[in-house]
Amino acid sequence: MFAVLVGLARSLRPHQWVKNVLLFAALVFARRLGDPDAVLHAVAGFALFCLLSSGVYLLNDVIDREHDRLHPRKRHRPIASGLVPAPVALAAAAVLFAVGLAGASRLSTGFLVVAVLYVGASLAYCLGIKRLVILDVMVLASGYPLRAVAGAEAIGVSFSNWLLLCTSLLALFLGFCKRRQELTSLGDDASGHRAVLAAYSVPFLDQMIAVVTASTVVAYTFYAFSPEVAAKLGTDKLGFTIPFVIYGIFRYFYLVHMRGEGGRPARDLVRDVPLLVNSVLYGLTVLLVLYHGLP
Repeated sequence: MFAVLVGLARSLRPHQWVKNVLLFAALVFARRLGDPDAVLHAVAGFALFCLLSSGVYLLNDVIDREHDRLHPRKRHRPIASGLVPAPVALAAAAVLFAVGLAGASRLSTGFLVVAVLYVGASLAYCLGIKRLVILDVMVLASGYPLRAVAGAEAIGVSFSNWLLLCTSLLALFLGFCKRRQELTSLGDDASGHRAVLAAYSVPFLDQMIAVVTASTVVAYTFYAFSPEVAAKLGTDKLGFTIPFVIYGIFRYFYLVHMRGEGGRPARDLVRDVPLLVNSVLYGLTVLLVLYHGLP
């Protein structure tokens, strides 16, 4: 029983909760870090999305358990290996969804709507959209901007359309990089593990990644230098954060092309020291610009 519980805990993928840090974006950019109520609501939203996302991972692992057994790494997952029985995983997922959505309803109506959209999009992906070329990456990537919007709804502020665009483009970049890594690492077995990979090719994905990369940099640059954003944030110094965004994208490019990584963005972020340091420096620069000002 203890082994099953440990396996169930692993299947929740707590390392993936780093993605939910996006819920704090609105708190930071709305300059509400000094508001205890806003901070409390943001933390609650983060915790609820951790529950919901873990429920999605459990359901996804149950659905994909046969295909995961063909993958050199995923076959060791607790559900794919048989350590955690599928009925146990499904029951745990149901509890996480129930608690997460109940908590979301207590936080705010807007937050509940976004949470339902997130769960709905995730379930649609698990149940069929993951087999549709291009659309699979778009729906998978939608979880990132939905997290950002949820953070805004949790504290009752509007979210910048520019930042929403940047978040969406960055999510597409990560999604196409993930598909490229799967395609190159699995080789001839790629379509056996994930059927949609048969519709992709490395040159095609490289073109898609290039387009999304350029779009992300341009969109964030326009955001940082936008007079409207400067008026809203009370500073025109957000441009100081652009080098960190460019380096972060290029570093991830390096991990994808030179190290064959990119299949697990959350782990890549925390395990690659240069990328992690860059992310910390970006965050500190944002705080310095927004809360202390730069000369």
